[in-house]
Amino acid sequence: MENELAAKAEKIPEIKNDVCRTAVVMAAKRAIESERTDRLFEDPFAAQLVGFKEMQSLRDNWDKQDGKDPKSNTLRIQFVAVRTKFFDDFLVSVIPEVRQIVILGVGYDTRAYRLPLPPEICIYEIDLPEIMSRKEEILKDIPSKCHRQTIATDLQKPWVHLLKNQGYKSNEPTVWLMEGLLMYLDEKEVNTLLQTISDFSVKGSYLGVDLISVKSWEIGSQRQNGLISKNWRFGTDEPEELFACYGWNASVIQPGEMRANYGRYSVQITPRSIPGMRRSFMVTAKKE
Repeated sequence: MENELAAKAEKIPEIKNDVCRTAVVMAAKRAIESERTDRLFEDPFAAQLVGFKEMQSLRDNWDKQDGKDPKSNTLRIQFVAVRTKFFDDFLVSVIPEVRQIVILGVGYDTRAYRLPLPPEICIYEIDLPEIMSRKEEILKDIPSKCHRQTIATDLQKPWVHLLKNQGYKSNEPTVWLMEGLLMYLDEKEVNTLLQTISDFSVKGSYLGVDLISVKSWEIGSQRQNGLISKNWRFGTDEPEELFACYGWNASVIQPGEMRANYGRYSVQITPRSIPGMRRSFMVTAKKE
């Protein structure tokens, strides 16, 4: 099956758009994590979604950058590994309370295929057509663990009606997941998106999202040679306040802290009491 998926991926046009390519890079890192004997999760579809040639190209490029420093590759992968594991655990923990999950900017996320989700759960996946068409073609013969609906659209355009057309119930609790999304929107777009989500979330709904600090955004966006960071457009130092404005009671943690380390995160964490630092946040929140 894996060989068939790999062959299929090579026949499908590669992703060209820079922002869409960030999904390819993230999937490649999940594929590398899945190869470890002490892996934090197993994503058996990540490498196939990337494609053999692209996977090899990324490996070669990273090896060249790392030189003789074996720690560099570990540092490159650890954030994605920890973030993926954190939100895996979050989704599984809240599933008993909800029956629908909406993943915005889903990219090459394969949780609908790999997490132990009850079959009655419905996952709605939303992302740009360039992402969704390739993903659908590669995985079209793979059964998901639960109901899965896909929507190919730009989140900067009206999209809620498309979600409702696919069966989304705005009167039932929802889990919203936005992993690696908000930093690619500007401040106005972020606030519009959060307002939209809040308008269609009843009490008891959940939200999972990661963000970067203002300093991380400022520095990253200036690195024109960085595929991912050069496209960043938003950062915040007060994620609790951001989500509170829209009715969400947020819990915020930095990757590497006790509940988000998993024995794998080696970068020293700067306390939030020290302002103006580069940092990442992982947020889980509940609509009260």
